[in-house]
Amino acid sequence: MKSVLDTAVVCVKRTLDYTVKPRVQAGATTMQTEGLKHSINPFCEIAVEEAVRLKERNVIKRVVAVSVGGPGAVQ
Repeated sequence: MKSVLDTAVVCVKRTLDYTVKPRVQAGATTMQTEGLKHSINPFCEIAVEEAVRLKERNVIKRVVAVSVGGPGAVQ
């Protein structure tokens, strides 16, 4: 008999897009991120895709992606 789990929770991280060249602000110790493209961390994206595959194979019932951060994390 095949066991079906209820939920897969996948944590995702919002990062600068891997195609963007990051810059450090002059005279500061932080990166300049305003106006730069952000995306899901590529490794997190793989985890989400695998969770979706498990759902399609009826191994789990649903997938929940969770991200913690400021308003930009909602994207």
